[in-house]
Amino acid sequence: MNIVLEEADETLFWLEIIIEKMWVDKSELEIIWKEGNELTAIFVSSLKTVNNRINK
Repeated sequence: MNIVLEEADETLFWLEIIIEKMWVDKSELEIIWKEGNELTAIFVSSLKTVNNRINK
C-alpha cells in the first residue's frame, strides 16, 4: 500500500507540472486531478487503518 500511495502522489505531482507548464488545458485534467486526490485520500485512510490494526 505504501508503494501505491507513493505512485499516486507522484502522479499528482506530474499532473501539477503539466498544468503549470500549460502543456494541456487545465479543464482537461480536472477530473483526473480530482480522482487522484480522492484515491490518495483512500490510500492514506487504508494505511492508517492497517497500521492501527498491526499496532494493537
